[in-house]
Amino acid sequence: MALNKKSFIELAKANAKASLNPSASFSFEGESLSADALNKTFIDELKEISSTPQSFRENKNLIYTLLEVGLSEVLPVKVLQSYGQFADVKTFPQNTKPVFRVNISEASRKRAKQFVTKVGLAGRYETFKLDGYSLEIPTSAIGGAARVEWEELLDGSFTLNDYYQLVLEGIDEAIYREIAKSLKAAIVDIKAENKTSLNVFDEKEMDRLLATADAYGKSTIYCTFEFAATMLPTTVDGGANWNAMSGAMKEQLWNNGAFASYKGHTVVILPQSFEDETNKKKVIDPSFAWIIPTGSEKPVKVAFEGEAQVKSFENRDWSTEIQTYHKVGIATYLINPGICVYQNTSLSMLNTPKVTE
Repeated sequence: MALNKKSFIELAKANAKASLNPSASFSFEGESLSADALNKTFIDELKEISSTPQSFRENKNLIYTLLEVGLSEVLPVKVLQSYGQFADVKTFPQNTKPVFRVNISEASRKRAKQFVTKVGLAGRYETFKLDGYSLEIPTSAIGGAARVEWEELLDGSFTLNDYYQLVLEGIDEAIYREIAKSLKAAIVDIKAENKTSLNVFDEKEMDRLLATADAYGKSTIYCTFEFAATMLPTTVDGGANWNAMSGAMKEQLWNNGAFASYKGHTVVILPQSFEDETNKKKVIDPSFAWIIPTGSEKPVKVAFEGEAQVKSFENRDWSTEIQTYHKVGIATYLINPGICVYQNTSLSMLNTPKVTE
């Protein structure tokens, strides 16, 4: 093996960081390398210790340590990069209660129904009151596994870097699905006056909700691109009022498909993806727009506890199942009585109930 364990772990950390900023150069053992060169070095070194069944078996513990190091370095930062506009992401030591310090204005504290939607990764959600200025988020394991056939090791067709990338992408998507569920589950606790459900985008109704939200601080609109594309000035009969748009607005709409702001309110476009490769079910229901007086607080909190864990199981057919998990907690932080939701049911996914029901 060309590298000792310490150098290999440092290489894994450097490669993980490089994957998050591919345009930068990185230093490894006194040499400046591009992200691509660093990744190639890491893959070559990894192949050297895992390309045959014998080498894989001899170096299994080191290989899993490298995967754990890379995932622990990348996952929190990747989630922050993807969802940082509307989510606070923090990492806490193993066996430490993840606690977020939250900022609550006295006006909101006295007038708000203080609630948070807590995600249970098994699909259970519950609403609980916020005690003081701290929000504790329990964590659960979330992860994935891959089955590696013995022949794949013999042929050299299986690469641990492929596994690493698949697991990274899979856990990131799983976290986003839980964020989406958390946001949707929180709607039930928003008072009726703050919710609208129509089968069109109604400019006056959106303006009413914005006025409500703005009474508690300048609000931000969180929605998918599908919803944002409908947020246009409207005529009396509900159609798009093109005469109300300036040339610059029309150009922006043509170039971007949606406005980046709506009457002085920032529009944050939530990432959209599909539950699986059939492209039939979207992760985020596009019919919802959340109008949140954010202030210094973001509506979603994501807590990582400890580091990623990797282990394997040997099957009777000589195949190996590699399993990975990371402890994650997610909560939607909604203590402000100015939080509003607009639902355009014409964009709804199947079997989605109206928010006003």
